[in-house]
Amino acid sequence: MATPRQQPTEAELLATSAGYVKTFPAPGLRRNVRIITGHNAEGKGIFVSTDDGDHHRVIGNDQALANIIYSTKETPVELNGDADLKYATENEPGLHIHNGSVVRMMDFAPNVLSPMHRAVSLDYGIVIEGEFKLILDSGEEKIMRQGDVCVNRATAHQWHNVSGNGTLPGRMMWVLLDCKPIVINGQELKQELNELAPYYVNK
Repeated sequence: MATPRQQPTEAELLATSAGYVKTFPAPGLRRNVRIITGHNAEGKGIFVSTDDGDHHRVIGNDQALANIIYSTKETPVELNGDADLKYATENEPGLHIHNGSVVRMMDFAPNVLSPMHRAVSLDYGIVIEGEFKLILDSGEEKIMRQGDVCVNRATAHQWHNVSGNGTLPGRMMWVLLDCKPIVINGQELKQELNELAPYYVNK
């Protein structure tokens, strides 16, 4: 009689698909296009650029790739003189930006589980391709499919790419906005990066 297959441990999932992602996009995912608009001397709309982003960063043991679509450092955003374009081009953001915003697209290798982490920000997470399990630090979890949106209000969480039952790459996009400090029972919640710290600290 066949022995039931054991579910992988969290440590095993954190090491899954090492070496899968070397370049943008991740193997099996299409190259996305970023289109930036602006104005000509008459105030008419023009296309400023068409590309796939200024900043790409491989994360983990070549298990995921972050593509920064755009970032801003202030609200309201200064568009005059292309100040925002200059900032976004010259600065690769950390996890989020105080008083600003980050739009980050992530390509995930098959079956990869992210470390538990918390950004003290309001995050809109959209599944672009594939299927993901969203796991909260309470143990609660939900499956998200293409087009589903998570409004993450500074909660600690993990993402598990379960696309194709763990056999396919997946892609998500997040829009991260700054928020005021979160206080629970008199204690202020802090940013938590864990194994992600080397990729976001001092950015």
